[in-house]
Parts: sequence; structure tokens; C-alpha cells
Amino acid sequence: MTLADGIWQQVFSFDDYGELLGLVRNSLIAGAALGLVGGLCGVFVVLRDLAFAVHGISELSFAGASAALLAGADVVAGSLTGSLLAAGVLGVLGVRARDRNSTIGIMMPFGLGLGVLFLALYHGRAANKFGLLTGQIVAVDNPRTAWLLGTSAVVLVVLAVVWRPLAFASSDPDVATARGVPVRTLSFVFMLTLGLAVALSVQIVGALLVLSLVVTPAAAAARVTASPVLMPLLSVVFAVVSIEGGILLALGGSVPISPYVTTISFAVYLACRVVGGRRARRRGVRRTSPVAA
Repeated sequence: MTLADGIWQQVFSFDDYGELLGLVRNSLIAGAALGLVGGLCGVFVVLRDLAFAVHGISELSFAGASAALLAGADVVAGSLTGSLLAAGVLGVLGVRARDRNSTIGIMMPFGLGLGVLFLALYHGRAANKFGLLTGQIVAVDNPRTAWLLGTSAVVLVVLAVVWRPLAFASSDPDVATARGVPVRTLSFVFMLTLGLAVALSVQIVGALLVLSLVVTPAAAAARVTASPVLMPLLSVVFAVVSIEGGILLALGGSVPISPYVTTISFAVYLACRVVGGRRARRRGVRRTSPVAA
């Protein structure tokens, strides 16, 4: 066997695939829920330019999960705690401070440093350490699935309640404020909701690559449509395809799930960027053509 064959065997191997498929039933269920949550939250992340905030929250979520792993507590609860703490801080500072990115830039290395410290002190299974950073597909047992589905339901209910005023506040905050929309409150509520979504995503794709599930699908959808109905729909579809496809491909290899999810997500984004670019060029040609004039 050549080196290339050995690498390919590690990345894509479908021996006994049918038997292994039963091991990721919970992950597939959780992945569908996370795709729905990440796709919907990602719409407002793109509209409000909060991609950097997602990364900052994920670092604190990683720190919380690492602390829980070290203490022998529930990792999901630790991840949620870290995410909500970071989201709450950003929600308060982001409303009244113009240097939000500076605040995030300070929080990110702090959270990552804490997480690395807690993992260095942890002497359990190495797979548990690595999984927090790059994700695990077989670590979603029944209790964790219940946690993920329950938290996803909370996120979806909150989004359903605030969707219309949040969309208004995201597209034109000054006009929304003038019309009495509670922009500051909506911003804080969304940051907490985003914190929950990030914590959920960390459980599957790991802390380092959450952007591929919460940001990239919505950014891809924004490249092909500006419709307030079609953009969320496409964002959810892209997110679900990325996470479910990543899980199914990762099952046939011996590498973590995150490279598969990020590759699918990036490929979808590239395709949407090409389609969007062609549409923009066609519109430009039509506007400058003698017939259109």
C-alpha cells in the first residue's frame, strides 16, 4: 500500500459502513437540530456582522467545557455556561461600546488560554481533549441528545418570537429605534441566543470550527439571494447538508468530523459565490446594454 493509499484509507474508508451507521443515530438527529439552529442564527450573524463574535463565544464555550471536563462535571453544561457568559458580556458591551471587536479580541485568547490550561491539567482520555477542539460524532449519547434537542427548541422559540423586530433592527437600527423597537434589548437577547447556538455547535464540530456551521451557510445564502424568506431557508439547508454530510463521511474515516463539515460548507459557499457573481455580471450587462437603455 502506497502512502497515498494509506492516507485515502484514513480519510475515506467504508468497510462495515452499515454496521457503523447505527453508532451515529443520535449525532444525525442532533446534527439536524444544529443545522436548523445554526442556519437561522447565522442569518442575523451575517446581517449584524457578528462573525468575529461567534469565534469569541466559541473560545469561552471551549473554556467552560474544558473546566467541566477537568472537574468531572457535565461538559454540555460547562459549554453552555461559558457561551452564555461570553454572550452576555458582548451583549452588554456591544450595545454601548464601539470597540466590540477589541473586546472580542481580548476575550478570545483568554478563553483559549483557559481551555488549554484545563486540558493540560486533565489526565483522562486524550480523545475527550481532542473532541472539544475538533468535534466528535460518537460522543452524543441519549442524555446529551436530549440536552441538545431541548436547548435547540429554546433557541427556535426565542427566534420565532423576536424574528420580525430583530430583522428590522438588524437592517436599519436607527429607523427601528425611532419607531420604538427595543433595539438594545433585542441585541442582548440575540447575543444570548447566539451563545446557546454556539455551545450546541461546539458539541459536534468542536470549538475551533464553529464558524463553518453558524456563519458560512448564511454567508453562502446571502450570495445568491436577499429575500427575507429564501435566505433563511437556504441557510438552514446548507447548514444541514454540511453537518449531516460531514457526519456520514467522517464515519467512514479515522479523522475528526470537522474537516468534512468545513469542506462541504466551504464548497457550498464557493458554489454560491460563483452563482452570485454570474448573476451580478448579467445584471450589469443588462443595465448597460442599448436595449435596456
